Parts: sequence; C-alpha cells; structure tokens
Amino acid sequence: MKRLFNGRPFTGVVPRGRAGKGLVVEGRARKGRVVRSAAGALVLAGAALGGTAVPASAAAVEYVALGDSMASGPLIPDITGPIGCGRSTHNYAHELASKIGASLRDVTCSGAKTTHMTQSQSTSVGGVDTGTVPPQFDALTASTALVTLTIGGNDVGLVGIAQDCATLDPTATPCKGKFEDEVAQRTSDLGPKLSAVLDGIRARSPQARIVVTGYGLYIKRNGCWPVQPVLPTDANFLQGSVNAMNDVIRQQTTAHGGTYIDLVTPSAGHDACQSASARWVEGYVPVHSAAPLHPNAQGEAAYAAVIGAALNA
Repeated sequence: MKRLFNGRPFTGVVPRGRAGKGLVVEGRARKGRVVRSAAGALVLAGAALGGTAVPASAAAVEYVALGDSMASGPLIPDITGPIGCGRSTHNYAHELASKIGASLRDVTCSGAKTTHMTQSQSTSVGGVDTGTVPPQFDALTASTALVTLTIGGNDVGLVGIAQDCATLDPTATPCKGKFEDEVAQRTSDLGPKLSAVLDGIRARSPQARIVVTGYGLYIKRNGCWPVQPVLPTDANFLQGSVNAMNDVIRQQTTAHGGTYIDLVTPSAGHDACQSASARWVEGYVPVHSAAPLHPNAQGEAAYAAVIGAALNA
C-alpha cells in the first residue's frame, strides 16, 4: 500500500514549484531512496501542518544535519555541542526536528568545508584552540531516513572575501576586480567536491532522503552603503557569487537525486539591508545575537519552515 501525505500517495518526489509561493524546490528521489516507514511519512507530514503532533505509535525519523555555520547558527542562543562549532539549539535543524518530531543528530559546525565530511575538523574561538570534532559523516547510519546538508560557503571563502570588501570610503576601488577570478575558480572546483559528498551520504545512508540547501539573500541589489559598508558594485558581486555557488549546489543535488532548496527567493525583503525586525541575516555589525554575515534566529526558523514545506510538497 502506498503511504499518504495529506491524503495523496507519497512517492518521495518533490515536484518543482509545488512547495509554496516563492519557493523553488528541485529534485526527484531515486527509486528506493525515500523514507521507508509509514511512521516516517507521518512525521514528515507534520512539517506542513505547523508541527502537528506525531501519533505516539509512530517511530521518530532518524535525522542527521550536516553542514557549516549557515546551518549551525553561531552566536544564536543557546549553544549546544562543541563550543568551537557554534551550534545553536535554534538553528534550522533543531527547529525542523522539533516541528516534524524527528530524532536529530546535529553535527553542523562553523568553518566546515566539504573535506570535513570525511575528515576531523580543528575548531577555535577567537583564535583560541577548542579542539577537534569528528568527521560529520560519522553521524550517518544505514537507518538514517533524512539528511539535510548546507556546505560550500567555506570552500569558496565568501565570508572572508566579504569582510575584505568592506569600506566606508565611497571613492574606494571596488573589490570585485581583486577577487572575481579567484571566486569563479573556487566555485567551479566546488562541483566535484560536492558530488563526492553526495555520493558519500548515499553510500552510508542508502534509504535517506537527501535535502540540500543553497545559501540565502544576504544583500539586496546595489546594497545599502553605508548601512552595510560595501559599494554597490561589490554588493552585486558578492550576492552574485552566492547565486553562482547556489547554481553549482543545485546542479549537483539534482544530478544525485536529492532535493534542492532555494533560499534566495523566499528571502526577498529579508536581507541585511532591511530593518532589524525584517532581516533574516545579519550584516557587518549584527543587531541580533548572531554572527556577522550569518542567519539570525528568525532566519534559521524561516529556513526550517521552507525545508518543512518541501518535505511535504
């Protein structure tokens, strides 16, 4: 018997454009690569029902969250796990797990690159060594039913470049010319790295639904200098680089049978140029408890809602 989501057959397929206004979701789960149990279907269905309680008889879905600081939520209260990972109890993985009633293993970590899926990662806070954490893939098992992944930003190095591009001088030379070729090469190099990561997830968790997010809208077109101290040309270069990275992530995700989550489209009107109450990401000087140039608690909760809608689309 086919499992049902909201009264219709559940196939594990996420059709393009059916996850809600402003949301682009791509990808088709390969045959046999969906959440297998009726309990799992019931749990995931809760995402689109605003966290409807899962029946007591339903076993919790085994959910593993992988990724970098965009996923870990550094400086958003409260801290959980290794301090150097900057992992928050209100990052999108925790918000999503709570909504769908999943059993979460969150191994996201600030500073993580694709290499840290299979290699241990050295962490630090303010330049002080805080030890190493195991490879993130150690959290995956054959019974893992759901995996979320956000990775690539540190491979491309966009946060560091954004910091280098900051200026309060309106006559300064735009930084685009200095970094454009470097970013383009790193973005191209990300493709095969991400391909290997997705293959590694599938090998370790063959039944899992793999959901990969892009990165959101950090700054609107032409920016808002001096509120955010980047020149208009550089604001467009920086967000354009995020968008190009997202294209690589989308292409690799769909090629590997995963579900890609676009976070730029639903982030419109929530970038770092917006008011404190509207923004989902912080600027160079945060106005909420969150790391500079990273999502805040409101953003992480919004991302969880976007992902949750995709799970039940």
